[in-house]
Amino acid sequence: MGAITYDMEVDSSIPAAKMYKAFVLDADNLIPKILPQAIKCVEILEGDGGVGTVKLTTFGEGSQYKSVKHRVDALDKDSMTYSYSIIEGDALMGVLESISYHVKVVPSADGGSVCKNRSIYHTKGDAQITEEQIKGGKEKAMGMFKAVEAYLLAHPDAY
Repeated sequence: MGAITYDMEVDSSIPAAKMYKAFVLDADNLIPKILPQAIKCVEILEGDGGVGTVKLTTFGEGSQYKSVKHRVDALDKDSMTYSYSIIEGDALMGVLESISYHVKVVPSADGGSVCKNRSIYHTKGDAQITEEQIKGGKEKAMGMFKAVEAYLLAHPDAY
């Protein structure tokens, strides 16, 4: 099994605590509401939402994938970090064992925030994943982040 790591940072004018609450803690409710074409719903299959919880994400009509199962690996509200792994589903494209995501939201000097995201693609055997496939995932993640930011800017009293 090989691993390909990809790091991404996105700046936002939204304060870190507010962005973390919306983008991480309430994402299962907020993202299907504001991006139903991307994510139709998220349901807990086992657990209480904390570490070890397994969730089923069903993608919307606009997605090329149907669904994925992911497991919460770490959640620390104080340090505003969140780690989870996609462990099953068609988004693994038959060549990936899993994809691990590590998200950290940090305050920026201007009162906004920076969302730092590390994605680790764990390939099956000697399978390869292309830069195009990684780029597609990065663009979707950026789009979701920017949609949450736009929602928070339009609804300043939310969260």
